[in-house]
Amino acid sequence: MARVVVVSNRIPLPNTRGGPRAGGLAVVLKSAVKADALWFGWSGKTAAETSTDAKIVTQGGVDYATVDLSETDYKQFYVGFSNGMLWPLLHFQLGLIEFRREQLEGYRRVNERFARALKKLLKPDDLIWAHDYHLIPLANALRALGVTNRIGFYLHVPFVPSSVFAALPKGDALLRDLCAYDVVGFQTPEHQHDFLDTVSQMLPNLTNRDGSILTAQGVVRSIVAPVGIDCPAFRDQAERAASGKNTHRLEESLVGRHLMIGVDRLDYSKGLPNRFEAFNRLLSRFPEHMQHVSFLQIAAPSREEVKEYAALRPELNRIAGDINGRHGAFDWVPLRYMSQNVARSTLAGFYRVARAGVVTPSRDGMNLVAHEYVAAQDPSDPGVLILSRFAGAASYFDDALIVNPFDPDETAEAMHEALVMPLGERQRRHGRLYDCVSAMTADAYCSTFLRALARPQQSGSRRQHSTTWMPAMAGEWRTQPKL
Repeated sequence: MARVVVVSNRIPLPNTRGGPRAGGLAVVLKSAVKADALWFGWSGKTAAETSTDAKIVTQGGVDYATVDLSETDYKQFYVGFSNGMLWPLLHFQLGLIEFRREQLEGYRRVNERFARALKKLLKPDDLIWAHDYHLIPLANALRALGVTNRIGFYLHVPFVPSSVFAALPKGDALLRDLCAYDVVGFQTPEHQHDFLDTVSQMLPNLTNRDGSILTAQGVVRSIVAPVGIDCPAFRDQAERAASGKNTHRLEESLVGRHLMIGVDRLDYSKGLPNRFEAFNRLLSRFPEHMQHVSFLQIAAPSREEVKEYAALRPELNRIAGDINGRHGAFDWVPLRYMSQNVARSTLAGFYRVARAGVVTPSRDGMNLVAHEYVAAQDPSDPGVLILSRFAGAASYFDDALIVNPFDPDETAEAMHEALVMPLGERQRRHGRLYDCVSAMTADAYCSTFLRALARPQQSGSRRQHSTTWMPAMAGEWRTQPKL
């Protein structure tokens, strides 16, 4: 059986205290990273120069291989091009993109050095699975070194329409890099469609009429494979955590009030200023909720080296202070805002007692907090999921309250609806959402992608097939020809 080699920008080293964060890659890939697997990536450390010799730590039969980056490579590859150019571009934030030619060169240089370090560890039949926008050029870099293994790529964030992608300088070269992979995977049919359309617009010589991508090396197969969680395991964790001391302390502090919760990284794509304003409008427009609801927003620090992220913290501090100053009382703080990391096990208990889970990014690939909130609920008295239409999860979660996060009044109205929703409707909505979360498992995601990666396109075939998740199939995956 072929070994799975996972490649990501950062890897969760074993024995890391605190466990995986909510919605993290370690949670998603748990079923793929088993005994005899190799996980390769950046150590998170800087050194005098970027290494091409990996340091390996083994635990549970899994090899974790890491390389350090030089300070220059870190700034150009990670802070600069990955998070200063690609992240805002792929989240439709064209006003925040910053392009520097030297950063693009650093981005490619790091991918080439990753490739050189990884090649030394590869076996002939390894299946190589690269993750996310940091590693778009990796397959081309490996091919240049003579690697002939099957190589797949999965984009966890959105892909954008061709008119947005066209803003990326040298974008056609990055598209060609994506077409060096054997399989390219996306969270939703919309993301896949935008990718194929962008290729047809910018690289028309690589596409044929049925939507497949034909290169000199063969056929690139695009698939839709949404990520998920282990729903029963998270439900059980939430049940245990609900009777734990942290959840007990939280409930005591509420003094019988309803809880609304948001859990995100401190990231401009998460829509936090608009979410805070929506809560402000809830209290202003629906005064019956005054003194009867508390909003807990947890926003873990993220990418603080990027100036747009650093600027977000004081903005949220100001908005939270204004809301609490305007609506609060001596015995009630309406908005509780924490910019700290909270263990996933603790969050599970918090989700379970929250009357509403508010997941309202301005754009997101999937957002597994939505999955976790649904899985954590008590089916006899469940809370309500409020979900941005621009989260990938909205493509699958029809029974959430879907909102446009750019309209704070619409989100405020959904908050009100969640707080007054009758028990029967809450139960019906939760039951259908739970079935969907139970079907969209992390195991299904991993097995779907790896099956596609392990199965080469038939020689001479020009028919491209796209694997698409169908909710009605109760967790199965249906293969359909691209038309």
